[in-house]
Amino acid sequence: MIETYQNSNIFKYSAKSSSMKDMDLPAMNKSPSFEFAEDLISTSPVSKKRKISKLPCKVLDAPALQDDYYLNLIDWSSQNYLAVGLASSVYLWNAGNSKVTKLCDLGTSDSATSVAWSLKGPMFALGTNSGEVQIWDVNKMKRVRILPGHTNRVGAIAWNSSILSTGSRDKTILHRDLRQNTPFMSKLIGHKQEICGLKWSPDDQQLCSGGNDNKLLVWNPYSTEPILKFNDHTAAVKAMAWSPHQHGLLASGGGTADRTIRFRNTLNGTTVKTMDVGSQVCNLIFSKSLNELVSTHGYSQN
Repeated sequence: MIETYQNSNIFKYSAKSSSMKDMDLPAMNKSPSFEFAEDLISTSPVSKKRKISKLPCKVLDAPALQDDYYLNLIDWSSQNYLAVGLASSVYLWNAGNSKVTKLCDLGTSDSATSVAWSLKGPMFALGTNSGEVQIWDVNKMKRVRILPGHTNRVGAIAWNSSILSTGSRDKTILHRDLRQNTPFMSKLIGHKQEICGLKWSPDDQQLCSGGNDNKLLVWNPYSTEPILKFNDHTAAVKAMAWSPHQHGLLASGGGTADRTIRFRNTLNGTTVKTMDVGSQVCNLIFSKSLNELVSTHGYSQN
């Protein structure tokens, strides 16, 4: 099930954006002053009629796609390639010519548990059930690095312009700088159960992490302690999305027992809106051109 929500003008604010230096401060008192406009967010599907086809433009076979809410096995690249992890293999679908290419096969002893493209260029990260993270150059169809560090499956991966962040069932998040030879540059410990979601903000200044402990944490790039903690979801937090239109606006969705989407102002640490959507929230994404949020859902009857 897919829903689209209007999300225009969730915040009204006037102030200069926080600088990178400001993000180092544990107190958020240098952030812009926000005023939430209650009447400007719609809590129901879009009422303004737009023609959105209910038919898929393409149907791809995925016979070995794991039925596991906590994994992230599909990702679309800026170069219009779709990567899909199917059991022990990863396949690439070229949306331009519909060509399917098998990138790799991990063998019978391992499987793909997360996939993520770099923001630009052909680099691709693959998280595995064994805890390894593999880096591939897709232009050359060649694995260029194997990154150890985790002791259990890697279910979440997020890139920013210089850092690759990985989250695992071992309850840790590792920051990795691929320009360095070390396996990782820092370890973040804040969750008490598996990390199942990671997303960097558009300006690379905040990382959000969601876990099976029902927690949503926000980190800056320089600290090993979270700068914000949200404990109001009542199920696992996997779905997260940063708005490209409003600085500091973060949406998060909860699992089967929660059924809500919550909007956060990460510049002052407040939850500004909660929407009961009636079902498990699997994914969230903001439109880049319209001020709208798309959500995908699992179980409709909880």
